[in-house]
Amino acid sequence: MNKKLAVVAIGGNAVNRPGESPTAENMIKAVRTTASYLADMIQMGYSLIVTHGNGPQVGNILIQQDLAKDTIPPFPMDLCGSMTQGYLGYMIAQELHNVFIERKIKKDVCTVVSQVVVDENDDGFKNPSKPVGPFYSAEYAEKMHNEKGWTVKEDSGRGWRKVVPSPIPQDVIEKDTIKSLIEKDYIVVAAGGGGIPVVRRNNGMLKGVEAVIDKDRASALLAGIMDADELIILTAVEKVCLNYNKPDQKELDTITLAQAQEYIAQGHFAKGSMLPKIQACVDFVRNTGKPALITDMEKLKDALAGKTGTKITR
Repeated sequence: MNKKLAVVAIGGNAVNRPGESPTAENMIKAVRTTASYLADMIQMGYSLIVTHGNGPQVGNILIQQDLAKDTIPPFPMDLCGSMTQGYLGYMIAQELHNVFIERKIKKDVCTVVSQVVVDENDDGFKNPSKPVGPFYSAEYAEKMHNEKGWTVKEDSGRGWRKVVPSPIPQDVIEKDTIKSLIEKDYIVVAAGGGGIPVVRRNNGMLKGVEAVIDKDRASALLAGIMDADELIILTAVEKVCLNYNKPDQKELDTITLAQAQEYIAQGHFAKGSMLPKIQACVDFVRNTGKPALITDMEKLKDALAGKTGTKITR
């Protein structure tokens, strides 16, 4: 297979548009638009592994579970993540299939529910930091802390939330399956939401853990494992910027690995948004020597032609 293999990471907001009601109809409509951009890449000669965020969706599941907690016991985070992998993977695969029919593209799509290994001794477990689910009163948050051992933190004056660990991904359990599908020219949807976090016991057995893996870091890991030619992270901005939203904002076109690391050290990128994307690109470029691209989905075609976007190279 001589096609260029790209791992393309789309955000959870590519499924739930900001400000839109998270109905199934709105989600499918958004995914249909996303699928059209991915189909453009296939018509340009790419082979694709598609990863996706799940932040808004897993948050909605947690809210639904909270409302029904007196009737049905809530599920742990690993099972909630697997639910989003299933239904988002179904939506993405179906809409890609439909776009392929419209464009007469002969391709099959397969969604792989993916487990991602983390180290149970990862520092992230000692300092849970990722807020998930609904906002609670201080009284209820304290009750959950005392009764269930939750770690809870106040969130920007809006209330208290459960926070969970965000460990660094180490391996993808289904990697051989994904590789086999790519070799057979399938488009694969995998590692949704960063993957279902699992730890591997000494006897090789797996166990799900209460955590959230950053989807961009998991995408970079998968891209390295699959020997992808490029990692592409699609987000809400056309280019990465220094001094973002300030009078001296500066857009970045092509930057080297060393420059990216220097900008990280200087604190240019926000922790909850651009920083993990840059860190993921740094990981991929450093480990493989191949390029990474960050851009807006609507500008993807121009970015692949070198007309826009931010490219990170060794």
